[in-house]
Parts: sequence; structure tokens; C-alpha cells
Amino acid sequence: MLRIVLFFVLSAGIAYVSRASLRKPSSHGFYRFFAWELLLALLFLNFISIDQWFGDPFSIRQLFSWFFLAASAVPALLAVHLLTTIGRPDTRQREDEILIGLEKTTRLVTTGVYKHIRHPIYCSLCLLAWGVFLKNTSWAGSVAALGATAFLLATARFEEKENVLYFGTAYEDYMRRTKSFIPFCY
Repeated sequence: MLRIVLFFVLSAGIAYVSRASLRKPSSHGFYRFFAWELLLALLFLNFISIDQWFGDPFSIRQLFSWFFLAASAVPALLAVHLLTTIGRPDTRQREDEILIGLEKTTRLVTTGVYKHIRHPIYCSLCLLAWGVFLKNTSWAGSVAALGATAFLLATARFEEKENVLYFGTAYEDYMRRTKSFIPFCY
């Protein structure tokens, strides 16, 4: 019962943060909301017990899971650092209500992790989803992981449209030089 209450409390928090985006289906935040909800559902589905996460630590599934979970932190941390230092978020200059915090960058970031991929935070969330899924594979978990991945891809596409509107041809040039999620591949 506590797990269900906690899930709904966290979902309410996600809905609150996403409230402006939910009123605008053409925004990237609309799709991000569903990706976050599916990630939350996946966490609650797959974190049933500590033994489940730490039992049989050297099985192939667990090794891949821990690799994805550990790897998910790297692009996110690098991206947050670059967005805050180079991107210079400014809530006064970018008053768009659908953007939250770090998304209100005023300068295009094309260095560091952004030199190789355009969406390191969404890449991190995909890695997180698949790392959590591998902890306890199930049909429901696979649907949640696939759904989260699909919504993150949609989020990226809609965000790119918004970035082209704000940054113009500089972002279009950047899109031609970089991949979306996986360096040198996709």
C-alpha cells in the first residue's frame, strides 16, 4: 500500500513540474512527462526487493544492468555541468513556461559530451530505463522500458524543433554535425 501511495505522490510531483507542457502537446515536455511516468512505473515494478537487485551479481543480465545504470550517470552529469556553465540558463531571457530550469539555456552548447550527441540527458534516461528493466525482466517491464524509450525519442524530436526556433541555423548546423543519442551511430 505504501508503494502505491509513494508512486502516486511522485507522479503528482512529475505532473506538477510538467503542468505547462501538458497543456501543449506540441512541446517536448509533453512527451517527457510520459517518459518520466514510465520510468517511475518501471522503478516501482522492478524494485521489489534488495535481493532482486543485488542477488546473483555476476550473471550476464546483472552485469549489463549495472553497466547501464552506472553509464547512465556519466552523460547526465556532464550535460548538467555544461548546460549550467556554458548554456547559461536565464529565466528572464527565456520566459517560455514550458521550459524548466536547465532548459532555459541562452547559449547553444556544442562542446564536451554535446560535441558527440545532442541529447545526453535523454540518452542517460534510456540507459537508466534499460538498466532498471534488466534487474527484473518481465512483460510489463519491457513495455515500460520500450515506452519510455519511445517517449524519450519523441521528446528529443520535439525539443529539436524548439531549439531550431530559438537558436536558428546554428542549431540546424549542429544537428548535421552530431548524432542524437549514440556517438557516431544514431
